[in-house]
Amino acid sequence: MDLELLSYGEAAEMIAREVARLREDAEASERSAEVNSNYSEWMALQDARGRILAQRILADRDQPAFARSTRDGYALRVGDLLPTGTTTTLPIAGSTRAGEAVAELPPGSSWEILTGATIPRGADAVVMQEHVEVSGERVCVNRALKAGENIVQQGAEARAGDLLLAPGTLMGAAELALAASCGYTKMRVRARPRVLILTTGDELGEPEIFPQAGQIRNSNATLLRGLAEEAGAEAIVLPSARDEDSALDDAIEAALKTAANFAGKAPVLLVIAGGVSVGRFDLVESALARRKARFHFTGVAIQPGKPVVFGEMPYSDADGDEGPLKFFGLPGNPVSAAVTFRLFVEPVISALAGSKAELPRFWPARIENAWVGKAVLTRFLPAVSESSAMGALDAPMVRLVAWQGSGDLAAFARSNCLVVIPAESRGMEAGEKVRVLLR
Repeated sequence: MDLELLSYGEAAEMIAREVARLREDAEASERSAEVNSNYSEWMALQDARGRILAQRILADRDQPAFARSTRDGYALRVGDLLPTGTTTTLPIAGSTRAGEAVAELPPGSSWEILTGATIPRGADAVVMQEHVEVSGERVCVNRALKAGENIVQQGAEARAGDLLLAPGTLMGAAELALAASCGYTKMRVRARPRVLILTTGDELGEPEIFPQAGQIRNSNATLLRGLAEEAGAEAIVLPSARDEDSALDDAIEAALKTAANFAGKAPVLLVIAGGVSVGRFDLVESALARRKARFHFTGVAIQPGKPVVFGEMPYSDADGDEGPLKFFGLPGNPVSAAVTFRLFVEPVISALAGSKAELPRFWPARIENAWVGKAVLTRFLPAVSESSAMGALDAPMVRLVAWQGSGDLAAFARSNCLVVIPAESRGMEAGEKVRVLLR
């Protein structure tokens, strides 16, 4: 159980390999006949926002299905225009607005057309209405046009049968609109992973009860529930467990029974907060070991969050079939729990959900206020960015937030990102380039 302390890079690489395996499993299921039953469900189009697609969305016809105008103006034949510098006067043979059937453009004529309307047969360009003069039933054109100008040709966006959205796509407003344009009123989406949250500690009390001497309110359950739901999972908060071997054994047994209820229906992940350090009453690793857990790592050289644990243990579903239940043990201090969740847990949840997003995602920035010190471990420090331009070429400035360590929820709530201080750093000067993780 005593494994070598990993660097952040080593731990991140281990998580990346796990994520790759989960995605390979998901892709294999999508290629097989089991796709309709393996961790997926049907959902109405209007309810699928924020879900991960588990099927292919194909164009049911050419997009657009007809050549359409991108401007209000007049459709015509470029060949009917006189040389540049000479005004061409054409009769207006008719008018079409969006939704009306295609018309036929007579030779030597123009056709009034509105944005989105079908291009008349025979026309090969549209001149914008602000670029012409209209006199009675005739239009005067005094500019050069190219064939295809202000027209989107039939099938320019997609051909019938083209793949428009692949499995693993996060369905936002644009994706749902695209599916609707292809006639999809319902779709198969990945089942939300179930994240079982177990908090531990004799000092924990319920938020609604004023703490007794030495007690604190259990904020970690709320914190981890929120983080899990933001990551696309359904969170299930289990009763908190005391720092006793028997209590932890019972709590883990209850978690395994809860996990078994979702076997074959949704992926399950267990997240335990507290009791994973090296103190006298840090008993979680021993309790997991008693359940024949296999540990991938039992500590990472980061601050906050050094005691983080990742592994898997056997459990049986309702039919008696055994499988591994992946788990994370997070430190009990809330900022440590939040940082390790973003770094390690969220990428696994994303993969279990079927997403192809690469997490965690770091952005370049510049540090506004100097950091003085020596980072023996890779540090993640709360900071504030006033800019919404994360990822832009011009790296935004971020300002470190004064905080009192990994129990300082108030400082964490004031921050909106985490500045990465590399291991062995001898300090950061104001204006120096850094990487940041959005909180």
